[in-house]
Amino acid sequence: MRMSWVYDVIQLARRAGEETLVFHPKHNVANKAPTPMDVRSKSDNSPVTLADLAANRMIVQGLRAMTPDIPVVSEELPESEALRCSAIQFWLVDPLDGTREFVSGGDDFTVNIALIDHGVPVWGVVYAPVIDLMYWGGIQTGSFRQKGGKTISLRVRSLAKRHSAGQVLRVVASKSHLNSATRIFLEKLGDGVELLQAGSSLKFCLIAQADADLYPRLGDTCEWDTAAAQAVLEGAGGVVCDLAGNRLVYGKPVVLNPHFIAAASHPQHWLSGWDALRINL
Repeated sequence: MRMSWVYDVIQLARRAGEETLVFHPKHNVANKAPTPMDVRSKSDNSPVTLADLAANRMIVQGLRAMTPDIPVVSEELPESEALRCSAIQFWLVDPLDGTREFVSGGDDFTVNIALIDHGVPVWGVVYAPVIDLMYWGGIQTGSFRQKGGKTISLRVRSLAKRHSAGQVLRVVASKSHLNSATRIFLEKLGDGVELLQAGSSLKFCLIAQADADLYPRLGDTCEWDTAAAQAVLEGAGGVVCDLAGNRLVYGKPVVLNPHFIAAASHPQHWLSGWDALRINL
């Protein structure tokens, strides 16, 4: 990651986030909130809005101008899909992660931009425009959060310190995807668990800023849903791996991620002995 890009990509994410607010049901200032005709269904039945498309256009144009030698792959740019599996290095974009949350007028949606190199998300930015909360970073640079003009570095919560302090295990789960498999997972953790809920990629960021310890995702996600936030979490010392303990990677033949766990430390402690659960998932 060339450090000269960092500021420009962060500002690009901010501008794209501000663009989404033009269409937000509660926060738009131009009376352009989505109407039923503005919310469409894609081939996989997931929703897309004018906000998704406007943010996508801004991000794709900006990245191509900044880094013309690096391909851009985006959820809202179907023709870029072939590049995801063929390019050694590429930008991976989700211009509006949490479209359902957005359409319902919620705050937990984000703009996600990640740089993938040899299958690894080496750097990413996650921006929540409604609350003006920005995360960015990667394993080579460390990770950071900016809120209200104040920037702080991020570090996950130490598992050893948590145990020594007698603190509960904080598990974060999706607001809209708390399925039966996840409930079984949580039951296997036993007592002493505090459940937190958040939308979009902010779940990873709660772990990165030491407000949570574990995020099990036992349901479908796509590569663009997770790449930027994985980079931020790994830059803060965390890990993201599948249920066999392997790091989540990108540019796979299939865009769907395997079920995974994001955690403050390698989750083998929780995965061991769960063969039956993994088979059933």
